[in-house]
Amino acid sequence: MERQQVAPGRQAEAQLTSLSLRDFRNYADCRVTIGAPNVLLLGENGSGKTNLMEAVSLLAPGRGLRRARAEHLPRQDSGGEQWAVSAELLTAGEVIRVGTGVPADSDSGRRIMRRDGETVSQTEIGRLLSVSWLTPRMDGIFVDSPGARRRFLDRLVIAFDAAHIGRTNRYEKLLRERGALLAEGRADEAWFSAIEASLAESAIAVTAARQALIADLNAEAAAGWFDFPGVRLALDGTVEDWLAEGSALQAEDRFIAVARTRRMAGDTALAGPHSSDMNAVNSHTGAPAHLASTGQQKALLIAVVLAHARLQARRLGRPPLLLLDDVVAHLDVARRAALFEAVGAVGAQAWFSGTDHDDFEGLDAQSLSISADAGTASITQSEE
Repeated sequence: MERQQVAPGRQAEAQLTSLSLRDFRNYADCRVTIGAPNVLLLGENGSGKTNLMEAVSLLAPGRGLRRARAEHLPRQDSGGEQWAVSAELLTAGEVIRVGTGVPADSDSGRRIMRRDGETVSQTEIGRLLSVSWLTPRMDGIFVDSPGARRRFLDRLVIAFDAAHIGRTNRYEKLLRERGALLAEGRADEAWFSAIEASLAESAIAVTAARQALIADLNAEAAAGWFDFPGVRLALDGTVEDWLAEGSALQAEDRFIAVARTRRMAGDTALAGPHSSDMNAVNSHTGAPAHLASTGQQKALLIAVVLAHARLQARRLGRPPLLLLDDVVAHLDVARRAALFEAVGAVGAQAWFSGTDHDDFEGLDAQSLSISADAGTASITQSEE
């Protein structure tokens, strides 16, 4: 594959220039200034590298790279529920202050998002910033549960359409409501009909958004890039089959009819976006990803994330921030070099983490040393 050249001294098209944390995970109060398109976090296991990346991930719409429960985010010794993450974002030549957390005057304990000091919706933040990540837990995504693959795909969709969060949440809420009514033995046909009609509308919208992104990703990723293989994704499920056979309105009608038929027969099961599965194959060999070696699976996953970042750079005018947590594991020297070059070609600000500086030979990055004393993390800029 042709290797693209990266201009030296590049500036990422959207990058954090500072990051502040207060009472978040094992960080009490710290601020770091960022002056490079690549950031390398170095430290021992358990020091707080992933916590720092999680803080960055929470600046974008969604639940962050760990999908953590709210009670797990405040620093344990802080004695409260409050925590905050804020950053200065340089994008399109403008510096914007973005932040998230639970403020001290919160009655609900719910996380909020802010832009330049004003509380805003996740959708508004999504217009400014998106974050993509790879973590060690994702290495086996092609052999993990279908639910893990659906969450991964939905996160990719959200980068282009933050309203997808609301659609999936609405669908899951309606599904739970229908299940609860069935468990209670309710026989209110009008109530069930209304719920199932709303479920059908949400199910088709969620599935169509997923399919649209997969089609775009396949066009972007099929040929491969740098030393990473070509990838072809597919979404399998009943609603997907209905959409392939007819219009969205016809698919909604079929959903409603099937839901009622099963309900009347005493069958509580229901096909929909909650039961779909995403699969991947190497587009050059046709080999399924779930049968590939650990190293090949990771290369395919990286290929998908890079293709998604390229799509954002072209369509949104900015790539996402890339959080690459311990990403060099299972990559040989050549693939590591290819990854560093590819990230530069995307134009994204990339955050890498690891324990050994030698693993990142050839990466031009600002190095930050992460250490923890008595459970509290601190950050110092390494002297290169």
